[in-house]
Amino acid sequence: MSEIRQSRLPFAPWADARTRRLPGILPIPMEEWLEVDDAYGAQMAERERLIASCPEAVLALAPEAQAAADELYAMVLDLLPALGFVPVAGGLRRPDGVEVALDPDAPLATLGRLVQEDLCLMREGPDGHVLAGAVLCFPAGWMLAEKFGRPMMGIHRPVAKYTEDVGARVQRLMDGVQPGRVLMRGTAHHSNAALHNPRREAQGRAPEGDLPFIRVERQGLVRLPETRYVSFSIHTYVVEPAALSPEQAALLAEFPIREAA
Repeated sequence: MSEIRQSRLPFAPWADARTRRLPGILPIPMEEWLEVDDAYGAQMAERERLIASCPEAVLALAPEAQAAADELYAMVLDLLPALGFVPVAGGLRRPDGVEVALDPDAPLATLGRLVQEDLCLMREGPDGHVLAGAVLCFPAGWMLAEKFGRPMMGIHRPVAKYTEDVGARVQRLMDGVQPGRVLMRGTAHHSNAALHNPRREAQGRAPEGDLPFIRVERQGLVRLPETRYVSFSIHTYVVEPAALSPEQAALLAEFPIREAA
């Protein structure tokens, strides 16, 4: 059971007709790509623990994606002052007061210690965009090592709603992402799992027991202008139903979540 929860849900995919159905894409300004919410300190402490204790489970980078990781590192650092990050000697002070040393030789690990978002790097391939790098601390029922190097359809293989048609539409969207413009979408499901919830495909996705929480992923697609990779970001919220606004709760009753993980 996850003990790290937000006190409110800033984004509910079911509450907007544009994000209610797959692929549910919305354009947003670059300055709205990354977020700092009220679970920032607790989530970042868990990210620090995972990166330090099991880096092989949460970090991966193909050699050919190094330049893209460097480009993503520079792009994200440029956005952080507006989110409350303060420069200190050799690093940045996060909004929770923790100081993080900047290490350009480990760009994904450093970003993983700065932002709540998991960050994946997708490169173009003959079968669609391929997962070529990631800092992935909060997987919702999948394993980085198992998905690394796969194209999008292979990554989403166990997801019943991710059909060939949906996959083709998502691939067209990824092909069309332009630099300086973020495409945002979301997913939601009922959950009883911890934030770090890796599962092999063979295990399936169905949880056991009560599902007292709602887990939402706010996902972003950003084109890196130099390497042309696409960065796929995941900001994870876990809330109790009581944390929903009256409007969110009413719309959830009208458009119930079917998935569970």
